[in-house]
Amino acid sequence: VQLQASGGGLVQAGGSLRLSCAASGGTFSSNTMGWFRQRPGEEREFVVAVRWSDRKTMYEDSVKGRFTISRDNARTTVYLQMSNLKPEDTAVYYCAITRRSLIWSSLGSISEYDYWGQGTQVTVSS
Repeated sequence: VQLQASGGGLVQAGGSLRLSCAASGGTFSSNTMGWFRQRPGEEREFVVAVRWSDRKTMYEDSVKGRFTISRDNARTTVYLQMSNLKPEDTAVYYCAITRRSLIWSSLGSISEYDYWGQGTQVTVSS
């Protein structure tokens, strides 16, 4: 599976962006997919993950109510709709996937994901 993330850019605080993650060699069906981000000088951190088998979704607390994950009908592209963006959302955003249906407590674990996209830069100006 290869993942291609896109949609990043520069936006003012309070604005919105939609990130996309396109998969080749597989679909987003019976697996787990996540978005992570990495701020300059910091560790990569969890943002949101969804277990497609039952659509259970976990959001990191700071993005709840602002970010929404979804996928297209063909199950080959996953989206991260980001609204009311804040300067602290500035980071490189990565999509990741595993063919396994992860247990709830593992949804945010970076080590559980097998395939990663290349990252897309999101910059939010104040």
